[in-house]
Order: sequence, then C-alpha cells, then structure tokens
Amino acid sequence: MKLTPTMEKFILHWGEMGNKWGVNRTVSQIHALLYLVDKPMNAEEITDTLGVARSNVSNSIKELQSLNLVQTVHIMGDRRDYFTSASNDVWELAKAIVEQRYRRELAPTVDFLANLIDDPEFSNENADVQKRIKDTHNFVDTLTTWANEMLKLSTMTLNRILKLGATIQKFLK
Repeated sequence: MKLTPTMEKFILHWGEMGNKWGVNRTVSQIHALLYLVDKPMNAEEITDTLGVARSNVSNSIKELQSLNLVQTVHIMGDRRDYFTSASNDVWELAKAIVEQRYRRELAPTVDFLANLIDDPEFSNENADVQKRIKDTHNFVDTLTTWANEMLKLSTMTLNRILKLGATIQKFLK
C-alpha cells in the first residue's frame, strides 16, 4: 500500500507520540496505519507499507491485541490473518488506551500503596512519610476512580464534559 504524504506524517508522529508514552514506536505506527486505512491488512502488507521487519510486525500486533486496540479478521479463501483497528472512533480508542493504562499502571500502584499503608511496619514510619504516602494513595485512588467513572460515560457526554473544561468551576462555587 502506498501512503499519502499526510498519512505518512500522521503515522510517523503517532509513532513518536507513542514512544514518549513508553510504547514501542513500531507498535504505535502499526496502530496508526490500521486506524487510518479502511481495509484489513495482513502482516506482509503492514511490513511492506511501513518498511519494518516482519518479526517486529508480529510482536507489535501481539502487543496491540493485548491492549485491545487491534482485532484479527479473516477473509474468505485466504488463510492469513488480517488486522484492523478495534475502532475507527478516536474516542473509543482513547477509552481503550486509558483502560489498559489504568489496568497495567495505576491499579497496581493503588494496590501497592494500600498494602504499604496496611503493613504493620508502616505505623513505625515517620509521621511526615506516612502522610505523604497516604496523600499519594488518596490522590491516585481518587484519580483512578474519576477516570473509571469517565470511561463509563457515552462518547457524546464525555466530549461535552471535556469541552466544558475550567468552565465547570462556575457550577462548583
């Protein structure tokens, strides 16, 4: 598949953005490619289009599948696996990414901090250290509770809330 200049720029930028978030550049680029194209692609097509190693494509697809960002489809008469973006709705993709990041990064941190606070040794710790750890736990727990509630909202409602931005302060005063 021949990429247009715009598609190429988007895919390259998505790869850079993903890399800054701790996601492998090729994983991000494959995700961007599958998000942009309007047809399923097999691994060979992805390899040829992006100019990356076939083994890198296979590993990247597995990572994207584990993140629920890519799904496998089959085409009648073809034994190869084809891949598509799990959604072409950017809001749904963002929700999937936030859910996976929560599951992999924040949930274990909330659990770790709760266990740390519950540990009998914690009571022997300096009061300032205790307070900072409890404050950190409360912050991460509040943030994750809020994020989980936001993920339950419809795309339209979430979009409206985010567009409100700082205006929401008026309702809280």
